[in-house]
Amino acid sequence: MRKIWRNIDKPLLIISIILFIIGLIMIFSSSNITAFMKYSASPYRYFFKQSLFLIFSLVITIFIIPFHSKSYRIFSTMGVYLIGALLILLLIYGTVKNAAINWIDLGFFSIQPSEFAKIIIILWLASYYESNKHKLNSYLVVLYPIFVSLILAGLIFVQPDLGTTIIFSVLVASLFFMAPISKEIRNKVLLLLCSCILLFMIVFTSSGNSLLNDRQRQRFDFSNPCSEEKFYSYGNQVCNGYIAINHGGFNGVGLGNSTQKYLYLPEAHTDFIFAIVMEEMGFLFAIVIFGLYFFLIGRIIKIAKQSYNTRGFLICMGVAIYILLHIVVNLGGILGLMPMTGVPLPFMSYGGSFAMCLIFALCFVQRINIENRMYYEKVKKVK
Repeated sequence: MRKIWRNIDKPLLIISIILFIIGLIMIFSSSNITAFMKYSASPYRYFFKQSLFLIFSLVITIFIIPFHSKSYRIFSTMGVYLIGALLILLLIYGTVKNAAINWIDLGFFSIQPSEFAKIIIILWLASYYESNKHKLNSYLVVLYPIFVSLILAGLIFVQPDLGTTIIFSVLVASLFFMAPISKEIRNKVLLLLCSCILLFMIVFTSSGNSLLNDRQRQRFDFSNPCSEEKFYSYGNQVCNGYIAINHGGFNGVGLGNSTQKYLYLPEAHTDFIFAIVMEEMGFLFAIVIFGLYFFLIGRIIKIAKQSYNTRGFLICMGVAIYILLHIVVNLGGILGLMPMTGVPLPFMSYGGSFAMCLIFALCFVQRINIENRMYYEKVKKVK
């Protein structure tokens, strides 16, 4: 463990801890009213639950981080088929939350298999392309993981979980085009992908959005959420988010002093927590958060570029894209720039499954950094 500690990326670790601490504080501030007024529970309910998930995840990482990334192929392959089985099981026995069947209730807590699917697919694709790097001029070898990923994406979509489907699909596409695949296959797949997107858009438009349920169709109508028609229905959350952001101004109204968390904003501690952050802490603090995000993602990309093999590069780039997509999709929904899809904000939003996945993802990046440093130390000794 001493060697592991010496070789981990300290700036990445420190910035992660800072963001998790800020997230815990904001989860408590945004959820205490909901816990007390809506559920007659302790104001610390969500704070304690999130803390337990973080501690549990950190303990697991102690056992994960010593394993060499070569072992990820076996575990991730098993994970892909397990996630596939859980997603099928979910459609039969899953728990409905927010009009979607994407949770498995274990009694003392619930898990979201589609959230774990994002991390598993990063590890699996990275390991697969590394182990088959000399066969990536074969259509069968190259397209097999795409076929498996499409099945998983379809199972996530029918839950229905549009936000997770989008992030999962973009992750798969990004890793595919970053892998050392032959140029001929890459170009043909790109042409096929563009054709499929165009065909989908034509079918989607001509069908009058009948491919989506009523709730999803409403989300695509995200313009002018504060209109009289939308404010009292599906535009209510986004509009109350605007009110929170406007109320906060440049300096904020002070930690704990939000008015929108008094049940005006239904998802104050989950999807819309950044609106509460801006209301209480202000635009200036929001800029600080963006700076921390920028530094974190930049650090992960730096580790990716230092990787001596395809597996390490793809794992780190996959994690960077994973975090970036969550930030863009969440904030895009809050600001009314895109449909609100229920995607959590990294480090900030309450949610056990996402918090665990985020910690595991950062753990995998740290493992790649450890292997990079150990590899370059050996190279120096040989020279």
